[in-house]
This record gives sequence, structure tokens and C-alpha cells, in this order.
Amino acid sequence: MSEDRKLAVLRAIVEDYVATQEPVGSKALVDRHQLGVSPATVRNDMAALEEEGLIAQPHTSAGRIPTDKGYRLFVDRLSQVKPLSAAERRAIATLLEGAIDLDDVVQRSVRLLAQLTRQVAIVQYPVLSRSSVRHVEVVPLTAARVLLVLILSTGRVEQRVVELPASLDDEQVADLRTRLNRAVVGERLADAAATLVLLPDEVDPDHRPSVSLLVASLVEAMSDHRADERVVVGGTANLARFGDSFDVAIRPMLEALEEHVVLLKLLGEASSAVTVRIGHEGPVQELASTSVVSAGYGPSDQALASLGIVGPTRMDYPGSMAAVRAVARYVSRILDEG
Repeated sequence: MSEDRKLAVLRAIVEDYVATQEPVGSKALVDRHQLGVSPATVRNDMAALEEEGLIAQPHTSAGRIPTDKGYRLFVDRLSQVKPLSAAERRAIATLLEGAIDLDDVVQRSVRLLAQLTRQVAIVQYPVLSRSSVRHVEVVPLTAARVLLVLILSTGRVEQRVVELPASLDDEQVADLRTRLNRAVVGERLADAAATLVLLPDEVDPDHRPSVSLLVASLVEAMSDHRADERVVVGGTANLARFGDSFDVAIRPMLEALEEHVVLLKLLGEASSAVTVRIGHEGPVQELASTSVVSAGYGPSDQALASLGIVGPTRMDYPGSMAAVRAVARYVSRILDEG
């Protein structure tokens, strides 16, 4: 059995099983696919694939279904990810480009992924510690109270109201705004925080208590890691369409969707490449009958967080990979432009 023909037969079995949800027989393969060989040859090929552990027979006299190993080979040998249709690309652009802030981008991305793939979608908020500072604004509210606004490269905005021990006039506020931005814009948060600590020593001694308070508030905003474990889930209703064949996985999946730590494990480390983890390759053994397709996103090719989908191993891998890749790229572009 040649390698090319083995892949052709395996690809046909995967495609038919995903489409029909039924074990695939040799006759169906010959009828539906132009394999260029006789049914007897196809039966021999299927026997060889079964011996290699790439397909399995769920019960006597049934056709064959792909194994996790078979899906893995199928995904690894995809010559190209199925391109999205023009309508799908327009839908992504239209929905995402109408987003007004980071929260809106995340919520829209989850809905999009769930609609495009008909799977459960997961989007992680950008990890704060990997962000850089885009801008700092100091807005006077009263003579001794200011609003501190921190804008990050991810589009995330942190605000703090600071009560000052002494009044600052407009000129002093403008000078402070300039100093803050000069010190931190473009810096990763850890570096920016270290630079800020030195800032009070650079100003007039009379203003140091006020500047120290502002710096402390800004550093606190930069080190708020609560958002690092925030994830949003969408499309859980898609689980219902898998019926009896997926019952064994639905309960553990629903339980997993309640645990953000588990969801972050499923998505894995953020990477700009599309990652596919099939069945037992995943980090959660209770979800061994599922697969996860994920990709990292972030501005300027920085993978600050991950998004992806989780569903049964019997999924449309080329289509799911295309959708995940496209949404990650669009979100990255929006963050870049913001």
C-alpha cells in the first residue's frame, strides 16, 4: 500500500465519518470517492490502516471509524487549511470591526467562532503581564483628585481615581502626564513598573507625595493579574447536536466549562500557529473524547492570549482550523490598529 493511497483512503474515511457520523464501509468509499482502485483493494487498504491503528471497527460487521492516531495523521498531512468562503470572511470582518472595546471584541469573537464551527468556543482575555503600555492619561477631576487612565497594547483600559495630599494646577498635571508617558510608553509592564518607582525622585520635593501616590496607583493597575485567568465561553448549545454518540463527553465537558483553569489548560500556551490537540493528547483525561483547535492572538505578532474551539474528535478539522486562524488574525489586527 503506497503512502499516497493510504492517506487518500484515510482522508476519505475521515471526511465520510465526520459528514455522516456513521462507520464507513469499503463500498461507500468506492461509491463516493474517486480512489482509482477496486473495492477489494480498498478492503485490503482498510485492513492495513486498521493494523497500523489508524482506523478501528466499533463492532463486528460495522464499517470503520478513525482513531485518535488516524485523526492526528490526517491533520498533520493536511496540505493546506481549507480557505474560508467570501461570505465567512465578510461576516468576520463586519462583526469584529464593529467592536467598540476589548470586552466587545472578546464577546463577538466567541459568538463568531461558535457560529462558524458549530462547536464550543473559548476566548482568553489578553494576559496582562505580556502587555505593553500604549498611553497614560491624567485627568483632573478637582484640584486634589485625578483620574488615572492606563491604556495597554491589548486594548485593555485600567482606571483609578486618586485622592492627592496637595493640589496640582493644570501645568503641573501636564508636566506629570508628559513624564509618565516618557517613562513607560512602549515598555512591557514589568519594565514600566520598575521605571515608575524612580519617578518621584525626579520631581520637586513638594510634589513627591502626590507623585508617589499616582505612581503607586499606576503600578497597582499594572500588576492586577485577575484578568489573566478570564475566559469567555460561547456555543454550549452546540453540544446538544451530538446526541447519543457524545453523551459520555457532554457531562465532563459541561463541568469543564465551569472551570476557567481547566479551559486555560485546554487552550494551552499562546502560539501564533494553529494548534490541534486530539483526544488523549489533551491535558484533561476526562475530555479524552474531545479535540481542541486553538491559536494565539495579540498586536504586532505577539501571542498575548489564546482562542479556540473544543468539540468531539469527529470534527471538521480543516474548517475549524481555518475559522480559528482567521478569527485570531482579525482580532490581532484590531488590537494592532487600536
